[in-house]
Amino acid sequence: MPLEMNDPADNRPAPSHGDLASEIRRRRTFAIISHPDAGKTTLTEKLLLYGGAIHMAGSIKSRKATRYATSDWMEIERQRGISVTSSALQFEYDGFAINLLDTPGHKDFSEDTYRTLEAADSVIMLLDGAKGIEPQTLKLFEVARLRNLPIVTFINKVDRESLPPLTLLSEIEKNLSIRAFPKNWPVGMGRTFRGVFDLSRRRAHLYSAREHGGARSEEEIVGGNDPKLDAILSEIGLQSEFWDELELLDADAGIWDDGQFKSGNVTPVFFGSALNNFGVEVFLKSFLDLSPSPGPHMSDMGPIPPDNEHFSGFIFKIQANMDPQHRDRFAFLRICSGRFRKGMSARNVNTGQEVRLSKTLQFMGQKRESVEEAFPGDIIGLHDPGIFHIGDTLAEKGDFVYEGIPHFSPEFFVRVQIADPLKRKHLRKGLFQIAEEGAIQIFTLDTEGERDVLVGAVGQLQFDVLKFRLEHEYKVRAKLEPMNYDRVRWVTGNPEMVANLSSTLDTLLVYDREKMPVALFRNEWALRYVVDKYPSIGFHGTSPRTFRKGTANRS
Repeated sequence: MPLEMNDPADNRPAPSHGDLASEIRRRRTFAIISHPDAGKTTLTEKLLLYGGAIHMAGSIKSRKATRYATSDWMEIERQRGISVTSSALQFEYDGFAINLLDTPGHKDFSEDTYRTLEAADSVIMLLDGAKGIEPQTLKLFEVARLRNLPIVTFINKVDRESLPPLTLLSEIEKNLSIRAFPKNWPVGMGRTFRGVFDLSRRRAHLYSAREHGGARSEEEIVGGNDPKLDAILSEIGLQSEFWDELELLDADAGIWDDGQFKSGNVTPVFFGSALNNFGVEVFLKSFLDLSPSPGPHMSDMGPIPPDNEHFSGFIFKIQANMDPQHRDRFAFLRICSGRFRKGMSARNVNTGQEVRLSKTLQFMGQKRESVEEAFPGDIIGLHDPGIFHIGDTLAEKGDFVYEGIPHFSPEFFVRVQIADPLKRKHLRKGLFQIAEEGAIQIFTLDTEGERDVLVGAVGQLQFDVLKFRLEHEYKVRAKLEPMNYDRVRWVTGNPEMVANLSSTLDTLLVYDREKMPVALFRNEWALRYVVDKYPSIGFHGTSPRTFRKGTANRS
């Protein structure tokens, strides 16, 4: 657990003059991952606060307040105080152009998070100081590791009763099999927490809380030899223990490997409190110095460097009704190479369609700004009249596609019913638009779609979101009746043989939006029985017809 590398201030981007290389160097595009309730949305708000993007952080604790978390723009997020969809936030700070991807923490929305990580160049892993590594953190960490993303750890809530800092470092190394390098060290923990000690500059950042958690905290910086620091350590009973811990950390100093960090094998660790703004700005500055600028992105024709003169990027998210008043729909595009210019034309390589990119926006929650120009690493929203799909590659020149955006098989199913048949058209519109976002999948009991509509999702909570959105965005009150199926396979083969599946025990034959036959199974035994009984039928984790070049199956 070594200390700090060389002072990273020398790595700050030079002032940009609009040339491609300079703009790439100053870009930072990252996602925040955590277990629910670790404080992810709060940390996001405070990064925006210190970045000057907002003047007062929204409090997700205050249900009756008029302020809400900037990243939680959806009405159900504001009512429940949770993030249920990813959001992209752009702002400038200290010479950097920042693209912050806020992701849902709840496991039922992990599909959205996995896709968002495809658009990130690095990751902030947020841990609750009292709980350490939690199940969802572990799952998301493994996804980040599969992409070899650099991971920076922020241990939050150390102003509450927490695990000892050395225990937390050991837990990271043991459970994640990654080296943990502390970059700062807490001055006290829980009720005795007074600030953080910068291990490279040998100085303490001491804090005093403000009355409102949304404002900047007051900070005093003192040197490591300042009598004030010793007085505080003595006051909280840690004078000997604190310096003993630092001596232990010093013994491991000097073996930092930047390559190992950027390949995801070591993680620098910071301590602080997002709610009270303790250590957040210090963390933000260090993170921006540590994290990489956009690099080459893998395609089916090899890596595409960001300084390739021709514009290219990929769609990783579709979102409808960001503005309920206008019923709009946007496709979120990660720019991978070249320079984007408003009004330019690019080809959707997946469909072969030439598209003019004239209505393009960047977001700060629901706030929108028109984009005239953007560079690799930037996330832009393209107005989508229904021509884009998750996984599409847009390229100014070339016939390559960027590698797979994850696609998951649903594990839960419901039957959708409405009392008012006159609302059936509104229901279908809502279901199809939400399905195009990738949150749900739609099935029917016949190829014409005239009978009951079934919906599949990766997590149960997706159904709560679906019901809420149908009612509030499409004015449809729907009843979602749970169905006891938990496995799905798309089927190919002799149509008559496939039709026999409908009479097989614990199996239901349905059809997807492309009229492809799909078998739902009640359990693993039913799936195995059918696979063994019908060896001439092909069973697939995703639709062979809709499996698009540029998407990856996660069945």
